[in-house]
Order: sequence, then structure tokens, then C-alpha cells
Amino acid sequence: MTPYQEEFIRFMVRSGVLTFGDFTTKSGRKTPYFINTGNYKTGAQAARLGDYYAACIQERAPEGVDCLFGPAYKGIPLVVGAASSLFRNYGRDLPYCFNRKEAKDHGEGGSMVGYKPRPGDRIAIIEDVVTAGTAVRESLELFQALGDVKVTHLFVSADRMERGTRDCTTLDELREDYGITVCPIVTIREIIGALHNRPVDGKVYIDDEMRGRMEAYLAQYGPRG
Repeated sequence: MTPYQEEFIRFMVRSGVLTFGDFTTKSGRKTPYFINTGNYKTGAQAARLGDYYAACIQERAPEGVDCLFGPAYKGIPLVVGAASSLFRNYGRDLPYCFNRKEAKDHGEGGSMVGYKPRPGDRIAIIEDVVTAGTAVRESLELFQALGDVKVTHLFVSADRMERGTRDCTTLDELREDYGITVCPIVTIREIIGALHNRPVDGKVYIDDEMRGRMEAYLAQYGPRG
């Protein structure tokens, strides 16, 4: 694990985004941990979050990406932060765009805001945490309708490594179905490894009991085979 990944895990904990306890996901699963990216709420957090995405993009896709796309609504601040950090820290001035939930029927019209993808462009989607993959699939269909552009990468903050509608994880489903490269900043197993009996600001968030609960959850809902 790289230093920026370890820093990102601690950052999520300190921001109240990664929490531990008893939760119920939208799908009805009982989970001992929860990742709520809606808890990012300050300028400092937004800037640092953009830095972590940019570090992942620079590491995993140093070339081969022409445009960044953030699905509305949570993806909008993520794509702006990532694009800004890529330019500020790495000198990569990639254009970015995002979609409207409803197409505009006046003025310039259309469903896209910002950069207008051109034929041959290679697109990277910037998302938070993918559960069912619905928003990502909608984004992929959106670009398919635009014509000769190709979504090559998907960047997410964390991979929960949970089973989707098939025996593999949701992210693996997206890899298989669309042939895209999926790049999480961290995975849940990396989170366990980084925090197990290792305190953050004097508090241990994943002790032996919590690790056992998380492992049991992954054994039940992780990929089969």
C-alpha cells in the first residue's frame, strides 16, 4: 500500500466518512462499517479529496485519458477537485464535464456541462463508492449515445468488494461488461490492514472483534469462487 492510500484511509476516518458500528445498506444488508462520502463538507476536505483522486489517476492512468467525467450529483465536486489537483500537482490540464439530471431544453441545451467530448476521446469516470453500479451504467450509456468516445477508466474512492447481481463483485461486473479499467483508491481489505489494532488519533477503530465482524460480512457478501 502506498503512503497516499494509508493517508486517505485516516482522512476518511477523521472526516467521519468511514465509520464502524451497526448499519443497514440500501440493499438491506446488515454491515459493521459504512462509507458516507456525503459527510465531506469543508473546503479543506474537498481539496485533499481531490489530491487523493489525482494521485490515484496519476498512478493508474499516467496517460491514455483525455477527459474526466463526474456523474451528477456526487461526482460533480469529485471531478472538479480531481481535475484541479491534477493540474496543480502534476501539470496535467485535463478537461472535465458532468451531466444534468434532466436535459436542458433552452439556451445551449443538452445534458452535458463543461467540456464537450469529441470523437476519439477516452473518458475516465470519477465516482465515490459504487454499490449496485446503477449510476455508472447510466453514465456509460450516456457516452454510448454521444458517439465515437470510449470510457476507459472508472475511479472510485473505495471498493467494498461486495457481490453484485452475479457471483463476482459489482466492480468486477463493470470490468467484465464494459471492458473498463476500474481503479479504487483503496479496498476494504486495505482498510482492514491499515486500521487493525492501529490507532488513529489515539483510538483503535478496528480491533480484533470488529475485524472478525468485517471478515464475516465479506465471507457472506463477498464474491463467490
